[in-house]
Amino acid sequence: MKKQEEYPSQVFVSLSDLLRMEGLSQGVSFLAKRQKVKSVLGGKHASKLRGRGMDFEEVRAYVPGDDIRNIDWKVTARTQKTHSKVFSEEKEKPALIVVDQSRSMLFGSQQKTKAAVAAEIAALAAFKIQKEGDRVGGVVFAEESVDILYPKRNKKNILRFLERVVHHNRKLKDFREGNRQALLEETISKVNNIVTHDFLVILISDFVHYSEKVMRYLFKLSQHNDVMLIKVNDPMERDIPNEEMVFGNRKEQFTVKGNKQSIKGKFETGYDKDMDQFEAQMLRHHIPMIPLNTIDPIEQQLKKVFR
Repeated sequence: MKKQEEYPSQVFVSLSDLLRMEGLSQGVSFLAKRQKVKSVLGGKHASKLRGRGMDFEEVRAYVPGDDIRNIDWKVTARTQKTHSKVFSEEKEKPALIVVDQSRSMLFGSQQKTKAAVAAEIAALAAFKIQKEGDRVGGVVFAEESVDILYPKRNKKNILRFLERVVHHNRKLKDFREGNRQALLEETISKVNNIVTHDFLVILISDFVHYSEKVMRYLFKLSQHNDVMLIKVNDPMERDIPNEEMVFGNRKEQFTVKGNKQSIKGKFETGYDKDMDQFEAQMLRHHIPMIPLNTIDPIEQQLKKVFR
């Protein structure tokens, strides 16, 4: 008899799984300035995404074609010749990738769990941003603890981050009950203490448990940084199949008859309402929210979003 796999690849991730994401990051960029107009980061939904910042470099004589908004009027008045300010792009834009590995993420109806998909997204983003020359750090929050790796410009830091992702991902097999909302609030509070200004913060979660306090932290964070939310969802969270299903939580089980339109309608209505409210709050603060599913290959979804 074949021995049951302890950590099935569709449910959990391994370090080798995440390392493979390095080769799948082509065609994806998390910098706003590289997005096309029709990209999710190019329109009104992300109008506050700044890309890299600009540093003042020097003042030189005006050259036809220079942006008139960059004319240095003080120097121009003093010298009686038109001068322009010259800016150079900042050398880096530090990134912090926050990934959810708590118990609500251990769900998937067809291909992979939300936890596995979130881990893959975090790995792909980390490798891509590191290749673009920026410092990368990570935060992993689970049921009982938060791991923080401060942004550094080396691959070893990414490997340590991914090792912590795998560690917490596999601990979901024997998860304990915890106050996830309180831990999420603590996590975002710590992120606010780490991040100063002109950071890129990517938060990957299903956002099942979010509170007004979490929202306030996110809005505060977005005032001086680029914040991007990636919402991982599974189709069955909204669409119940037309068949009888048994749900359980290791202690209790109950049966849901999917062919009852009243139950199916309530699931769809409730999911859509929560999604619309959450997205509307983010939109008011110009924070892009990108929905990704657990079925399609993650690299294809990201290329479709960012192309």
